[in-house]
Amino acid sequence: MKPIIQFENVSMSFGKLEVLKSLNLSIQEGETITIIGGSGSGKSVTLKLLLGVVTPDKGRIYFEGNNIVQMKEKELVAMRKQFGVLFQGAALFDSLNVFENIAYPLYEHFKYSEQELKSIVSKKLALVGLPKSEKLMPSELSGGMKKRVGLARAIATDPKLILYDEPTTGLDPTNTQRINQLILDLKKNMKITSIVVTHDMESAFQVSDRIALLKEGKIVSVGTVEEIKNSKDRVVKDFIEGKMKGSEISAGGL
Repeated sequence: MKPIIQFENVSMSFGKLEVLKSLNLSIQEGETITIIGGSGSGKSVTLKLLLGVVTPDKGRIYFEGNNIVQMKEKELVAMRKQFGVLFQGAALFDSLNVFENIAYPLYEHFKYSEQELKSIVSKKLALVGLPKSEKLMPSELSGGMKKRVGLARAIATDPKLILYDEPTTGLDPTNTQRINQLILDLKKNMKITSIVVTHDMESAFQVSDRIALLKEGKIVSVGTVEEIKNSKDRVVKDFIEGKMKGSEISAGGL
């Protein structure tokens, strides 16, 4: 089966800093793959490359067989309509209420009637467990609620692909679990392909079909949750044990 996303020998530098070095990764339609790695390993840059926000120095990136690197801006805009993004801080517009935030990409890319917009927003809010919250302002929302509104906006256009950038960062255990469950539910109910970037190993183990470890600009290991958990590779073991130990320490301090 042909992958929906494919990175082929992708390299990317910022000045003298080489962030990605001949990165290769294939992603199958309908799967949830989580990219893990230390700070500065290139996780978020990988998402930006996929969105066409930055261009690699070398290599090819395919979405449904089309090379993103060679796309003109008009083609990139059309492609991005098929992507949903949950940003690390939810990135809601403070001056817009919940309805307006979720409807924003619909106004941008489609020509729905007001009644259709209301119906879509209502359905998406129900999916993320926030029914009848359309009139609330971002300042009235907790951190977890902001993430869920951000997720409702990400799925407003019924995308083929969702990019999650550190979806559980800054959340308490209850809201972390809620977001993890939403990622699982959306995969089941909407058959969405998901790429998750995180340093939260517990979340990665819970939501992923496969996990890819990014280190020094390259994917050094990729496998199912069980394969990664049971890996004998010292690099993989050190990363997982370090992250799991770190989460235990931080949880103990709460």
